[in-house]
Amino acid sequence: MKVLIASDIHGSALYCGKLMERIEKEAPDKVVLLGDLLYHGPRNALPGEYDCKKVADMLNSIKDKLLCVRGNCDAEVDQMMLEFPIMADYAELWMGKYNVFATHGHLYGETNPPPIGKGDILLCGHTHVPACRDHGTFIYMNPGSVSIPKGGSDHSYMVFENDEFKWKTIDGVEYRPEG
Repeated sequence: MKVLIASDIHGSALYCGKLMERIEKEAPDKVVLLGDLLYHGPRNALPGEYDCKKVADMLNSIKDKLLCVRGNCDAEVDQMMLEFPIMADYAELWMGKYNVFATHGHLYGETNPPPIGKGDILLCGHTHVPACRDHGTFIYMNPGSVSIPKGGSDHSYMVFENDEFKWKTIDGVEYRPEG
């Protein structure tokens, strides 16, 4: 099974469009979105081509592929625009040989993980910085941000296939995050 993982679109029709292109090229079986889909939030500048309705339309067009969790900028009014659920704070997934706790990162994160098993993966967005760090008791992974990357990172997402996680720029170029 191939899974594409992305986070923090923040209402950018420009970068959601680029993500849709990557989804078409990658042809994943599922797409996991780690929150902050429509609203940009008060701490972020408006992202490129800010158009929440257009982003909702794009995501609704692939609703059968989506599994989403709620970000700190997602609200009930956003759910009203979307034809797939986004209000769960987390999801536990079996991805190949890995138990994955997927959440946005504002309730549980790298410094305050949920109670998960040794070797489990904590998959978060929220920081807008791609990461892969082994903490001994769990592995922290972050795909970075589709539309508002921070920490000098690129617009990015992840792909899981054949028991392997890969980080890619929004142009599909594979890389390995620092740390």
